[in-house]
Amino acid sequence: MQDPRVDRLAHVLIDHSCRLKPGESVLIEAFDLPDPALVCRLVELAAERGARPVVSLKNNLVLRSLYLAGTAESIGLIGQFEKERMAKMDGYIGIRGAANAREFADVPADKMDLSQEHWWKPVHLDIRVPKTRWVVLRYPTPAMAQSAQMSTSAFEDFYFDVCTADYAEMERRQEPLKKRMLEANDVHILGPGTDLKFSIKGINVVPCNGRRNIPDGEVFTCPVRDSANGVIQYNTPSLYQGTVFEGIRFEFRNGKIVKADCRNAPERLNQILDSDDGARYLGEWSLGCNNRIRKPMLDTLFDEKIGGSMHLTPGNAYETADNGNRSRVHWDLVLMQTPEAGGGEVWFDGELIRKDGKFLPTELQPLNEGL
Repeated sequence: MQDPRVDRLAHVLIDHSCRLKPGESVLIEAFDLPDPALVCRLVELAAERGARPVVSLKNNLVLRSLYLAGTAESIGLIGQFEKERMAKMDGYIGIRGAANAREFADVPADKMDLSQEHWWKPVHLDIRVPKTRWVVLRYPTPAMAQSAQMSTSAFEDFYFDVCTADYAEMERRQEPLKKRMLEANDVHILGPGTDLKFSIKGINVVPCNGRRNIPDGEVFTCPVRDSANGVIQYNTPSLYQGTVFEGIRFEFRNGKIVKADCRNAPERLNQILDSDDGARYLGEWSLGCNNRIRKPMLDTLFDEKIGGSMHLTPGNAYETADNGNRSRVHWDLVLMQTPEAGGGEVWFDGELIRKDGKFLPTELQPLNEGL
């Protein structure tokens, strides 16, 4: 029997996120899904709307072998094949399950870098992100439930509740924050171990309400490339390229990360930041405002949306909110500013906008509901 929650999620992805029209092509790319039901329903709905669904099923064990055996030539061949396919798509739905979230932990850094340079960047950063109506999401698995410290059943209930939120209402509540951010020039972030200033003057602001990520709930822009000065101490662990990083700390001078450290893997951290010239500059700054997500679960798509959080991202900038920085790295790192996480402040042009995770201006206070 079809789970009605799967059907509802499929409708969100096809009609709200991708907004598929007759004659359009959509790539449905799924990784390590425990069940094909969502993919099947997406194919059915796309076809019902007169669109052309294309399906790619991938397995992280196979990807690990490809990465380990990869050369610039072999990975580049895959990248070229997928680049040509992606160029023919109007929409993209990427669904990631995970039997083991750390499947790539023992892939050497130089091999992961090959995949980023010759596969990920040309396919996703250069084509999918700027040229398709795309959405990416996770799929509930026992491994995700374990990471969230929940039972599998309880996590599934949480997952479908969060992922099928009222995105139209979320969009309405985000508009005043978008306006405030567009009007702001200078940003000052304060918190335990954090005192960082940067400019967002002249950079576009993008409210996120189910068009690109599921779950969603953030409003992002981008620091002017050479404007960041100070220090940030992240308090949320991050899983990136198979390694969990804890206690990441960056020092900035004129926009560049001049010193990077963390508690457990500082050498690997700096290898990633040395991937290319743009990796030590910022490509995004965003305020999280999905108050149904309350605590980190070592999954960026969820953690970066947590109400009362922010993320500041080294690497590639999106063309929709662009400071000109280009990199094959785009690493969303989360700083919680709720009282339980130590608190913190966000200032725009000398005005305190958010304190300890809650917005202060009257027109922004609907974003606090549920905190």
